[in-house]
Amino acid sequence: MLGQAIQLLRDRLPSSWLVEREPIEPGGRRPDAVLAVTVPGGREIAIVVEVKRSVEPRDVDRIIDMLQSGPAGSPFVVAPFLSPATRARLIKREAGYADSTGNFRLAIDDPLVLIETSGAERDPEPLDRPLRSLKGRGAGRSVRALCDFIPPYGVRDLAKTAGLSPATLSRVVDLLARELLVERGPRGDVQNVDVSGVIRRWAKDYSFQRSNSVETFLEPRGVGSLREKLGSATLPYAATGSLVAAAVAPIAAPRLVQLYVRDLGASARALSLRQAEDAANVMLAEPFDAVVFERTTQRDGVTSAALSQVAADLLTGPGRSPNEGEALLKWMEANPGAWRIRS
Repeated sequence: MLGQAIQLLRDRLPSSWLVEREPIEPGGRRPDAVLAVTVPGGREIAIVVEVKRSVEPRDVDRIIDMLQSGPAGSPFVVAPFLSPATRARLIKREAGYADSTGNFRLAIDDPLVLIETSGAERDPEPLDRPLRSLKGRGAGRSVRALCDFIPPYGVRDLAKTAGLSPATLSRVVDLLARELLVERGPRGDVQNVDVSGVIRRWAKDYSFQRSNSVETFLEPRGVGSLREKLGSATLPYAATGSLVAAAVAPIAAPRLVQLYVRDLGASARALSLRQAEDAANVMLAEPFDAVVFERTTQRDGVTSAALSQVAADLLTGPGRSPNEGEALLKWMEANPGAWRIRS
């Protein structure tokens, strides 16, 4: 991999620039290589290289701190594959990188150099099989628990509270910890959760319309009329989307009502809705998991899903929904005591 990285540098830098491997003085923690890049005129730039079999976001600070404690030069990390989150962390630490799939970045201030190419977004040859997706019921229920309950808590205790198997929750926590979205203690307990980061990460694999069974309807008298019906409704439901966001972090009046229900047909009849595709102003959804009916609250007379669920639904919803989702996440960050539960 080191030889490939050196060749990549030679291929991407101007042909008049010379790249050579320098000897490393013994003693201390040494990098895998120090490269001298000679530019026309004889000036040299040092690049300090570390090669790893794998690098997770949580590894980046340790690697860069180690490189900066040795020979002077721009840090550069090489691995078979570097995930988007790992690459973002390396950029934040002002480090270059290269992987075998074509992801490459070299940034030097003087002389000014910025070379960046893109390769694979997913590891084509993973070394192991850790959880890499938040699709499915178990992942969704795990995310909801991690966001809804205030840490610290042990994985087994939280799994019991949330109705999950410890193994399922542990795999989700491992994934999120690798991406620096969950902070774990020495014994594996969860110490801190980046709620906004976790919900945004979930939204990459979850979607309101794809993950749930959704049908569209028309309330001829508009959103206000449906809100009045919900105030006296006896059917089980949980509102999500714009209707809830407007009561918490309003951007504009809701034009679309999204409701989780247990039975699409029965709920549409109970609310006197007409099935429609064009001009629909109501979405009814049979949920991916019954967790959407857990930890609900009353807002303006409407039974609302937990805000963690609402935010994910908005981020993956139509129209202006993602903007409403971001506004809601900001409110949630500023007011954790107003919606999170002490475990």
